[in-house]
Amino acid sequence: MPGERLTVRTASEIGRFPGAAPPTRVELTIQNEGEKKQEEGGCLWWLRKMCPCCCKHPNATSYDITDKVEFTKLPTPAAVVDPPKPKPENGEAKETDEGKLSVCSVDLLSSKAGQNRQEHHTDLYHGDELILRRGQTFQIELELNRPFSTDTDKLYLELKTGPLPLVSKGTHVIIPLVEHLEDERWEAKIVEQNGNKIKLSINSPANAVIGLYGLTVTTSSLKGDATTTYTSSKNIVMLFNPWCEEDTVFLDNEGERKEYVLNDTGRIYYGTEKQIGARTWNFGQFHEGILEACLFIMEKSEMPPSGRGDPVNVVRVISAMINAQDDYGVLVGNWSGDYSDGVSPTAWSSSVEILRKYHSTNGTPVSYGQCWVFSGVTTTVLRCLGIPARSVTNFQSAHDTDVSLTTDVYLDENLEPINYLNRDSVWNFHVWNDCWMARPDLPPGNGGWQAVDATPQETSQGTFRCGPASVNAIRSGHVYLKHDTPFVFAEVNSDKIYWQRNLDGTFKQIYSEKKAVGHCISTKAVGSDKRADITSLYKHEEGTDSEEERIAVETASRYGSKPDVYSTPVAEDVSVEVKVDGEGPRMGADAQLKILVKNLSSQPRRATIHSQVAVMYYTGVLKGTIKKDEMPVELSPNEATSRPKKTIDWVLSYQQYQSQLVDQAAFMLTLCGRVTETKQVLANQTTFRLRTPDITIKPIGDAIVGKEMAAKITFTNPLPSTLKGVVFRVEGLGLQKGHEVVVGDVGAHSTVTVTEHFIPSQPGPRKLVVSLDCEQLSQVHGVADIVRVTNFSFTNYGG
Repeated sequence: MPGERLTVRTASEIGRFPGAAPPTRVELTIQNEGEKKQEEGGCLWWLRKMCPCCCKHPNATSYDITDKVEFTKLPTPAAVVDPPKPKPENGEAKETDEGKLSVCSVDLLSSKAGQNRQEHHTDLYHGDELILRRGQTFQIELELNRPFSTDTDKLYLELKTGPLPLVSKGTHVIIPLVEHLEDERWEAKIVEQNGNKIKLSINSPANAVIGLYGLTVTTSSLKGDATTTYTSSKNIVMLFNPWCEEDTVFLDNEGERKEYVLNDTGRIYYGTEKQIGARTWNFGQFHEGILEACLFIMEKSEMPPSGRGDPVNVVRVISAMINAQDDYGVLVGNWSGDYSDGVSPTAWSSSVEILRKYHSTNGTPVSYGQCWVFSGVTTTVLRCLGIPARSVTNFQSAHDTDVSLTTDVYLDENLEPINYLNRDSVWNFHVWNDCWMARPDLPPGNGGWQAVDATPQETSQGTFRCGPASVNAIRSGHVYLKHDTPFVFAEVNSDKIYWQRNLDGTFKQIYSEKKAVGHCISTKAVGSDKRADITSLYKHEEGTDSEEERIAVETASRYGSKPDVYSTPVAEDVSVEVKVDGEGPRMGADAQLKILVKNLSSQPRRATIHSQVAVMYYTGVLKGTIKKDEMPVELSPNEATSRPKKTIDWVLSYQQYQSQLVDQAAFMLTLCGRVTETKQVLANQTTFRLRTPDITIKPIGDAIVGKEMAAKITFTNPLPSTLKGVVFRVEGLGLQKGHEVVVGDVGAHSTVTVTEHFIPSQPGPRKLVVSLDCEQLSQVHGVADIVRVTNFSFTNYGG
């Protein structure tokens, strides 16, 4: 009933995650739908825990691997005393048990407000565990059974990580007590002593293995008598350190460190180069349970702990583990359009629920993801581990399937596309990641930003992964440098080569489109929600005078499968291009574009242009052609008194596309033709999408921590037909946990309003993000900026 109030259960309330939050109240103005069915219990998980021999994990190996990473608090241990030596004889001096040195307790000084967490920039992580960054000193406090004497007592620490710690592999660390700390080594120094308590300052090297460590303290006398060992009940987490100059992930800019390591929200771009959309993404790397989930992913990868000190290795493993294609990774990719047994990729707006669900189910892949979801989760994991990272969108992104480093389009004798041969594709957009690190494994000059892609497209050394590939190497065409540089180069800078079939079945090159791919490469700007264009980092400026760009392309092509493709240049004096006005066509209305044909010669030109438009998945795969046209064109010479260009209005009606749409509402318009006088081939492929409406979010009331406030969420159906089974997915880091609001059916051109009630739990500016989940409409979302003071401000972003 209109105005009826219902209560929606959050993920915590139905038992998927520990730590239930207060129920979220929602007011829905159109109807009251039933709650979604709760997830079933984990019987198989219980059996596996009770009897691991009989119920092994599907990818279990012969050695012990942590099945679930948790910060466990063990019972307070007693000191372990080595067996005593034989009693002294003939009047030798005895050391009584009361005089033997032992540890009573260890305080890791791990409070979020304490010196360790503050100085190591880890105070934002949830919980009170000791979370450190390597290459930096930290302090712990020991309580002993008696005062420590440097003259008679001996003490050292041990840190162990992994199932089989070894000193030679850097996974078993012995930390001696020294008088003066030196850089680049494990050492400890007493900096304060007060009675039975001593405070130690401990130094770690900048290449230390990252991960979860157990700590023990061993004491003895300088005479070598019996030792006592104390095991700490708390673990220590070691992360990469972008603040440390000696760490290979060092980033020498505080603003960039705040953005690429500490910012837990961001923007991911999508659409087409002429219709760029943006959506807010909650990375949530400091959220409860996310650090544990990231360490769990490292364990699931079965990567040897000794390799976890090298960010190149770690990033390469993460790019494989974020997809579930061949290693039970985090996300199942799905581009079919059928998401009935999972969550539609466009409905996600956060990494938090995905990672927590993967961890809580002991590594069951989450359904479903596409490129922006894979990228968003990758950003979360890398930032959580301390590696500077960002999500990057490439518009007109090529997918080279034969390592030719070109995007090949095959046409028959009549210039019609030969679909079964056109295996290369150009995605409307593709989202991957940049991560920052030095590359000592490559020639100088190839450090800095590295491209890494977790979306499963092609295998690399037998596994679906990509990178890290040096962005500097990509820009220069040095595709022989690892890892996977040829594939990323083709995505951003390959030429589109058109081939026509001869009567004898062979093919000849008829046209080369040099600026077809790699446009408007975008990422969120540092310190703002604006879009930053980083195309110049990936490629030299394209144009007739850009010799550097041509050299890079032709250098790269020599290492591809078609090294002679640039041997015969083709003269051109007629051009064809497609223009999209404003923000482009909108969903539910006719799509109108303009085709511009120009004559650059001093002679008149005639041509017949064939056009066909096909519904397209954003990956460049065509569903089917829905309209064909043939347009004769006559052009005057390129003179001051003539009109050397012609504009053709092209229209695709709503009735022609309404029942044909797939995810992203994207189309490809293909133009082909031949100039009568010169036999020059005209070719152009343009992608465009239908703009979807925005979700409007209006905060209501004062935004104060601990005080209930509300937000009004409004959406209008743009279609002249009913939307079935509409669901809102709502989340706000520091505001409330992610949950679903079932709206139901929304009539043609109808407006639905939901009032969301919540209690802010953390201070500082936060974002309330809402996305729409509906089979008939995708990429609909909105965000409100909420500042928790006595007043508030907000900004809406749409698709």
